Amino acid sequence: MTARRAVSNPLGLAVLGLLMESPAHPHALAATLRERGMDAAFKVTTGSLYDVVRALERAGWIAARETVRVGARPERTIYEHTPEGTAEFVRWVDELLRVPAADYPKFLSAVSYLGALGPDGAVEALSERAGRLREQLEEATREHRRVLDSGEVPRLFVIEVEYAVRMLEAELGWVEDIIEDIGDGKLAWPAAAPAWVSAG
Repeated sequence: MTARRAVSNPLGLAVLGLLMESPAHPHALAATLRERGMDAAFKVTTGSLYDVVRALERAGWIAARETVRVGARPERTIYEHTPEGTAEFVRWVDELLRVPAADYPKFLSAVSYLGALGPDGAVEALSERAGRLREQLEEATREHRRVLDSGEVPRLFVIEVEYAVRMLEAELGWVEDIIEDIGDGKLAWPAAAPAWVSAG
C-alpha cells in the first residue's frame, strides 16, 4: 500500500510539474495553468494555489529561491524544486500512471437512479447534459488547438488536455446512445416500477 503523501492535492502535482520547467512565483504558475488549458484538469483558484505552494514548502518539496519586485507591484517569491521535491514528483507521477484509482463521480451516482425521472424526464435531462458536453468539448478542443498552434508549448506539456477531450467525447457518445435507446425502446422502463419512479 502506498504511504500517505505530505501533499496529496492534485494541484500540488501541477505546481511541481511547472516548477520542473523553471522556477516561478505563484501568480505566474496560475497564469500558465490557465494559458495551457490545464485548469480543466486541476481546480485553480488564487487561494487554493497559494495554499498548495505553502504546503509544498512545508513538506520541503519546494523552496524560495528569491523575492523580486517589478515596478510598483508587490514583492513576489519565486520558488524552485528541492532534490526531495523532484524525487517525490517523479514517484507521484509514476504511481498515478501505473495504478488506476477509484473515482466516485457525481454523475455516476445520478445515473444509478435514472429511472426516477421516467423516460421523458430522463431524455430531457440527458439531452441538456449532451448540449453542455458539446460546448465543453468544443471549447477544450479549440483551446488545445490554440495552444499547440502558438508553438510556445510542446504537445507533451498539454497532453492531459487530449485525455480530457477523449473523456468528454466518450461521455457524450454514451449519453447520446442512451437517449437514442430510450427513444426507440431498447432501454425500457419496467411496468412494475418502484414507487419513487415518476410517470415521466
